[in-house]
Amino acid sequence: MPTAVVPPRIRRVFVRGLELQARLGVYAHEKVGPQRIRVHIELDVDDESAAVGIGPDDLSRVVNYERVVYAAREAVAKGHVLLVETLAETIAAAALEDPRVRLARISIEKPDAFADTETVGVTIERSRA
Repeated sequence: MPTAVVPPRIRRVFVRGLELQARLGVYAHEKVGPQRIRVHIELDVDDESAAVGIGPDDLSRVVNYERVVYAAREAVAKGHVLLVETLAETIAAAALEDPRVRLARISIEKPDAFADTETVGVTIERSRA
């Protein structure tokens, strides 16, 4: 009799609309000073600990979104980055340091890039190899 395959238990941890001032961009006017960016982070996290008897309010079973916010702030504080994609990669790599994170989806918006658009930006997805 074949063994039933149990699908993984996944929890999605997210941070939406983190507004930061970042030194970001390739154009001369972007190198003069910081600009407003919005960071959105979604993490697909293993939730297997829920099945092994760890208490429901035990902090060891969850990914701390505060650490993710601090990692994004730290990435921005490191200095000027030319590409928004590079900044997103840095944030994703920091999120994936937690072994429970299976996938990191990072979006970065530059809402003030063009007067006639609401926002521009990029979304990347990186997963654990």
